[in-house]
Amino acid sequence: MEVTAKQIRRIMNRAGLRAIFPGKRTKIPTKYHKKYPYLLRGKKICFPNQVWSSDITYIKLSGGYVYLVAVIDWYSRKILSWRLSNTLDSLFCIEAVQDAIDQYGVPAIFNTDQGCQFASDNFVNLLESYGIRISMDGVNRALDNIYIERFWRSIKYEDIYLKQYDNMIELKDGIKRYMEFYNKKRFHQGLDYLTPEEKYFSMFQKRTQVGVRKSA
Repeated sequence: MEVTAKQIRRIMNRAGLRAIFPGKRTKIPTKYHKKYPYLLRGKKICFPNQVWSSDITYIKLSGGYVYLVAVIDWYSRKILSWRLSNTLDSLFCIEAVQDAIDQYGVPAIFNTDQGCQFASDNFVNLLESYGIRISMDGVNRALDNIYIERFWRSIKYEDIYLKQYDNMIELKDGIKRYMEFYNKKRFHQGLDYLTPEEKYFSMFQKRTQVGVRKSA
């Protein structure tokens, strides 16, 4: 007799059971940082670099925990940059954002949670130096940063949990391969079955074509 995932969830809910997932805390708020409003509620995302966001997740290795930060473009779901670290300081987050800016330009809005890494003076100063508007999730509102949350689920269930990497070197190589697959080969229903790479650059291609037609 086959049992569907929906039936299992229903039975577990009735029995008061929950699946066990690793639950290490990566979002550590600080009381003293400046509060920034959430700017994306009801906002229509129409082009690349309109909104970027970032988040941190943790990965368990045999020797302990390491932390992965990524920067995602909301229009295309493309992962623009990422960094691994064995500490939860703000430096690896800053490096990831700077790398994304160096490669892809400057976003209009950058959204994060209220964790101390993203609220640090160095991180905020980096965004403000480029004139980027800062947006932060509400407290306990993970869905405010839904696209990066969906990406964490994808990379963990499609790669990390399956491969069970033993060390930082193996993990870094594995993440690099997955990022290449996710950006360039993984089709998204929400992107009209384009890859994030195709979606990101499609707008620039359209503008180029329009410019060619106007000059003809």
